[in-house]
Amino acid sequence: MTANDTTQNPIQFKEFTAFKQADFFENLKQPRFSGQLLLTGPKQRKWVFYLYLGRIIYATGGMHPVRRWRRNIAGTFPHLPTHIGALQEEISNLPLHQSKTCWEYELLCLWVDQQKISIDQAAKMIRSTIVEVLFDLTQIMQVTCQLKSDNGLSTKLGVLIDSEQVISEAKKLWQAWQLAKIADRSPDMAPVITQPEELQQHTSAQIYQTLSQLLDGQQTLRDLSVRMKRDVLTVTRSLLPYVQSGLVKLIEIPDLQSPVPPDDPEVVTTTVTHKPLIACVDDSPLICQTMEKILTEGGYNFLGVNDPLRAIAILLSRKPDLIFLDLIMPNANGYEICGQLRKLSFFRYTPIVILTGNDGLIDRMRAKMIGSSDFVSKPINSEIVLETIRKHLKYEPVE
Repeated sequence: MTANDTTQNPIQFKEFTAFKQADFFENLKQPRFSGQLLLTGPKQRKWVFYLYLGRIIYATGGMHPVRRWRRNIAGTFPHLPTHIGALQEEISNLPLHQSKTCWEYELLCLWVDQQKISIDQAAKMIRSTIVEVLFDLTQIMQVTCQLKSDNGLSTKLGVLIDSEQVISEAKKLWQAWQLAKIADRSPDMAPVITQPEELQQHTSAQIYQTLSQLLDGQQTLRDLSVRMKRDVLTVTRSLLPYVQSGLVKLIEIPDLQSPVPPDDPEVVTTTVTHKPLIACVDDSPLICQTMEKILTEGGYNFLGVNDPLRAIAILLSRKPDLIFLDLIMPNANGYEICGQLRKLSFFRYTPIVILTGNDGLIDRMRAKMIGSSDFVSKPINSEIVLETIRKHLKYEPVE
């Protein structure tokens, strides 16, 4: 193996088992290889390992690189914002070459510099990310590997992961997955209820309500494990009876939108454009219907909430990218709901736009004081609504 070459000829593995992974990475230690290990699997899915002197700095790629990163951020650093607008703002603080090399890793470096997280916390997240990538590579088995000498990724964190340890950890997870007889199912698949009436008949009202909130087809098994604070194997096992009976189905879903569109064909991942989910909390069905028409035609996903008392629970279950919130509603008002949302770590930086028919200065000042991001007057104007979303999410729907 001539690891010092600028780009090595591809090596194919029909079964990239833990043993072969360990042997491959061990061969990179002796020449103290620094650069990228590029892997390509079925459907041209790609992964990248960044190495320094034969040890792993970071890994990314696969089906859901952005979901993986945001999920691990939420699990390790729940105080940090992860919605697309906040990430783009943070990335704007990075030099262009750093954001293009590997924005996920460089953001961790930035947050360590800003003392938002510690080096130990960053190392913990990097390690869990690498283990997850290795698990996925073991599951798909067939890969093509290519080495590219490149010192583009910074080593200033000083976090160098020994391949033997993370491969051993991923192997244990894979063996447990096999023993559970679910090796044919990917933890990146999302459960969705296919027969709600039958499911309701076979479960208690409380279990059905919980499943209805969780199994919306928008969250993968791994996403649910973080949300439920249980390991992914336990979560999958608990859902397996419903899957086997046909009441729940596991489906493939796209990745979330990347805050930095990839432009290097050699390190491109399988990120699929994610339509942001926009919520409207308003007791008027007519307003919600109007907003739904504007937003769906504008290229967004829509969530309407007519019951203000259930608004926070519904918003927590769906986690929209932006929220339109009516100011005056029976039993609860927009000020109270906005204030409560801002106390929750997940919604601390989510754009919240107040809707009201009273376009007064006092209302605007009070809305700002309780943490609203913007103010839109009724009657609803479609151009203003769409412009407000673009302003806060910096997202252009794909035609």
